[in-house]
Amino acid sequence: MTRETAIFAGGCFWCTEAVFQSLGGVEGVESGYIGGTVPDPTYKQVCGGDTGHAEAIRITFDPAVISYADLLDVFFATHDPTQLNRQGNDIGTQYRSAIFPLDAAQADAARAGIERAAPDWPAPIVTTIESASDWYPAEDYHQAYWEGEGQRNPYCMAVIPPKLAKLRKGFSDRLRTA
Repeated sequence: MTRETAIFAGGCFWCTEAVFQSLGGVEGVESGYIGGTVPDPTYKQVCGGDTGHAEAIRITFDPAVISYADLLDVFFATHDPTQLNRQGNDIGTQYRSAIFPLDAAQADAARAGIERAAPDWPAPIVTTIESASDWYPAEDYHQAYWEGEGQRNPYCMAVIPPKLAKLRKGFSDRLRTA
């Protein structure tokens, strides 16, 4: 089976991870940091906004089940790509909306995804397409956060269920069946 990788940043990685792990064909979602200048950053450093990293997710998926274009469509529908360097109350470049293509085909697909999503938003999309740089996995307690601690975190309880509702409404045919 062929597996591919996608890297997206759309605000808090706890929230984006919860969305993408619900999709059929997604085999793994890892929270981490990308796009910065400090080697092996910590969560505290990234949250400080001085490293240049984005909170991001690295998705491993089966393209025979779900395409990169489908992942992009979910990405644009489940966060606000018109907010520059923020998502809701999360403010700073670490919360930017960004796509990190791993090859020219993904870069082309990212540009096409922005064009497809633009009519759905009342303001211009500010999502950046950035060169993929070193990936740093987030600390263990951030992984699969929604499945554990996130269910008791008031922030997550306010932000994630509406994202999952959008996912179920717009992409029910793409949800994991088991």
